[in-house]
Amino acid sequence: MGLEDYKEVVGTCASITTMGQMLAGTLICKDIYQKGSSKGVDPMPFLGGVGMCILMLQYAFILKDPTMINVNVFGLLTNAMYMAAYYYFTPNTKDTLALIGKVTAFVVVFLAYAQVENSEKIEFRFGLIVTGLLLSLIASPLVHLGDVVKTKNTDILPFPLIFMGTLVSFQWLLYGVIINNGFVIFQNAVGFFLSAVQLSLFAIFPSKSKANPASQKKTK
Repeated sequence: MGLEDYKEVVGTCASITTMGQMLAGTLICKDIYQKGSSKGVDPMPFLGGVGMCILMLQYAFILKDPTMINVNVFGLLTNAMYMAAYYYFTPNTKDTLALIGKVTAFVVVFLAYAQVENSEKIEFRFGLIVTGLLLSLIASPLVHLGDVVKTKNTDILPFPLIFMGTLVSFQWLLYGVIINNGFVIFQNAVGFFLSAVQLSLFAIFPSKSKANPASQKKTK
């Protein structure tokens, strides 16, 4: 049996794991709700997730791949809800609205491009675009690398999303090999590497928030 015989199984597993990754955002929203504020939480994993799902959905329609279509519809809905929760609790609504406006304009430009591009070239060129954007989104937590190293604290990084992202990128890498799509292979190979690097930071610099309750009890 060749890898092609496992396409449905791998695709289903990748879809389920991806949905699990998308649901991991509920843990971050839970923390926001408990604090009563989204201050200190980076909105880009949510807002970028909305924009990326829209563009990946467009790419899935180009490929006519039902597995990718279903996953990105689910992702669009969940990330939209997370972003709504973030906005509700943000103390800086003006800045958040400005960021939403920029991402919206960015996405609209690429969606418009997809409608006018040559049908014979759209799969390659749009695939190139979404690959670059997806890798940028995956690597976005690394902008906080300096702060993590300086403070030796990974609280600012979204551990649930990074952990699930590592699992997801590996499974989609395998799916890309099966369907023989260079963009899916490349974006998930690099995505797996970037996620693994970010995940390693939690082993090097454990979260300090978990130790706070204990230290607070000792001081009382």
